[in-house]
This record gives sequence, structure tokens and C-alpha cells, in this order.
Amino acid sequence: MFKSSFQVAACLCVCLPALHAEPSLIISPNSIAGRIHAQNPSLAAARLRIHEALGKLQQAGRPDNPELEVSAAHDAAYRERRLEVGISQRFPLTDRLRLEKTVSATEVKAAEAEVMEVERQLVADARVSVVKILAFRQRRELMKQQSALYQDFSDSLGDAAKRGEGSAVDAGLAKLEAASLITESKQLDAAEAAEIGALKPLLGMKAGEGLSVSGSLEEPAKGLAQVDPARRPDFQAAKLDATAAAQAVQLERAKKYADVEAGLFASAERTEDAPEGYRHEGLVGLRFKIPLPLWDKNEGNIAAAQATQTRKELEAVALSRNIRLEAEAARAEMDQWAELNHELRDTLMPLAEQQSTQAEDAYRGGQGEIQAVLRSREKRLQLAAARLDALRDYHLARVRYQAAIGTPATP
Repeated sequence: MFKSSFQVAACLCVCLPALHAEPSLIISPNSIAGRIHAQNPSLAAARLRIHEALGKLQQAGRPDNPELEVSAAHDAAYRERRLEVGISQRFPLTDRLRLEKTVSATEVKAAEAEVMEVERQLVADARVSVVKILAFRQRRELMKQQSALYQDFSDSLGDAAKRGEGSAVDAGLAKLEAASLITESKQLDAAEAAEIGALKPLLGMKAGEGLSVSGSLEEPAKGLAQVDPARRPDFQAAKLDATAAAQAVQLERAKKYADVEAGLFASAERTEDAPEGYRHEGLVGLRFKIPLPLWDKNEGNIAAAQATQTRKELEAVALSRNIRLEAEAARAEMDQWAELNHELRDTLMPLAEQQSTQAEDAYRGGQGEIQAVLRSREKRLQLAAARLDALRDYHLARVRYQAAIGTPATP
């Protein structure tokens, strides 16, 4: 009874901390984009660019505030006095205010595209880390399976040696091969931990929070989307920047003519008209100021805006070409890795499996050496690892291809 109670208490002591432990985040290749969209702090900071652009849009296109003018004068004896009050307002001769609003509205759209570009890059980086993590995991599973096979082989050789039917040295060599695979598996554990550490900031995770990656690397697929630079947010931003630059040229041309100023004023004056005495006068009038574009015609700003427009347009053309080349290179790499994966899986690995089986049968029948068995097993392991590497590199190239063609970041 006491022993049973002690076991229950010990079980509770072990389970209670686990109940209060913070659960780890579980993600898959399909859930990365949604997590980054909602939790990445860098992306949240980038979204403030949109608010900045909206603030500039709110301010753009507003006329200048009216100006109130007050002037007073008097003589030394305060006998003659004069007071004038006026209000004036500047009015553009061109459609400058509308153009300012148009440029700012285009810049808002460009800011939205820039934020989407930040998200695209973050999602691509996270997908690269996930592919590597899944590759490490599958490689580790392969090592564990091979280590178990070596261990079983070593045990069978050891049993045979005890019966006087085999060599203890051969059993030791097989056991050493199994130990070396365990060591390599631990190295993969360290590499996976480093990659998870790089992935956590992209997912907006806190220190000490656990992370688990689910899923596996699938076989190469067909039917990929076609390349369309217009789907890339950085290309969209480049086109919008070129549009804003063209609108800025019109704005600078509109600034060639400065604003006119119109005002209304009223004045009251008390003057001495000897010998008749003091006389009071009041005036109401209009005032206009029209600037003459004689020396400053804004030529320099117009030329600079035209050069900026040309530069932005050429940058958009160059980006479109780079997108197509980037996608083409990634697609070609995908095809090469897919072909290698197919050859390893369907041709070389079955052949290595057959050779390994024959070497083991020959050794057990006393017609072969242990070295031949170990070499055949090592070659089979190398081919299996090469296939996993090809599958990993295929998915890494696929991530680059999807990023190049502008696959939507959020599902």
C-alpha cells in the first residue's frame, strides 16, 4: 500500500511540471506564411511604412493657410493714428495640389507592395530553414535505421563467434560502424538545433519557447506555376515607383509657376488737417501678388525628376529580366535534382541493396570477407544519403522558384 502511494506521488511530481510547461509551437511547411504574417516583428515594423505613406497622403494637396496681417502706426504725440487689418490667401495657378495628392496616393500603393516584398523574403527564408530541418530529420532517421542494422549484424556475428563459427574481430568492426553512425546522427542533431534557432526569430517566437516542425520532404512534383513578374511585390513596387516618378515630373512642371496671392484689407486713419482739425478716414480694398517667372523656372528640379523617372523605369525593366532569369535558373536546378533523385531511387539504390545482400550471403557462407560486406553497406548508405541530399536540394530550389515567381505568401 505504501509502495503504491509512493508511486502515485512520484508520478504526480513528474506530471505536474509538464502540465504547467509551455507547449511548443508546431508548424508545417503550409503554416509558415500565416505565422509570419501574424507574428513576425520585423514585418510588423515594416507595416508602419504604410501608415507613414498614409500620413503623407493626408497632408498632401492642402492649400496654404490664410495669413492675417495687422499693422498700426502713430505720431509721437499719438494725435495721428493709423490701423490696417487684412487677410490674404495663396492660390495655385496650376493643378499642383491635385498632383501632390496623386503622387502621395501612388506612394501609398508602393509602400503596400514594399511590405509585401518584406513578407515574401521572410517566408522564403523560413521555408529554406524548414526544408533543412526536415532534411536533417530524415537523414537522422536513415542513420538510426542503418545503425540498427549494423548493430543486429554485429550481434549475429558476436553470437557466431561465441559458437566458434565466426571471428570476434569481424563483430567488433560491425559494432564500430554502428557507433560511427550514432556519432554522425548526433552531429545532425546539433545542425538541426542551429537551424531551429535561426527559424524562431522569423516566426516571432520568444526566448525559451519550444518549436516543432511537422511534415516531410515530398517527392518532386510537376505542374509548377508559370513565371509572371507582375506577381512579384518588388516588381509591383518598382512599377509604382516609376509611376510616381512620372507624376513627380508633372508636379515639378506645375511648380514652375508660383502661387498667386489675393487679399482683402480694411484700414482706419486719423489725421490732422490744420486749421480745420482732425479728420477720420476708412478704406476697404483688395490686394494681389502675382510672381513673375523670370529667373527661377524650376528647370533644375524638372530635369532631376525626369532623370529619376528614366532611372525608375530602367530599374523596373532590369528587375523583370532578373526575375525571369532567377526563376529559370531555379527551375533548371529543380529538374536536375529531380532527375538525380529518380535515378538514385529507381536504379542505383536497388542495385546497391542487391549487392549488399549478395555480399552478406557470401560472407555467411564462408565465401567472402567482412570488409566486402561493410563496403557494400557503406555504399548503400552513401546512395541513400545522396538521394536525401538530392531531395533536399530539389526543395531548396523549389523554394527559390516559388519566391522568384511571387507565390502568395499567405494561404
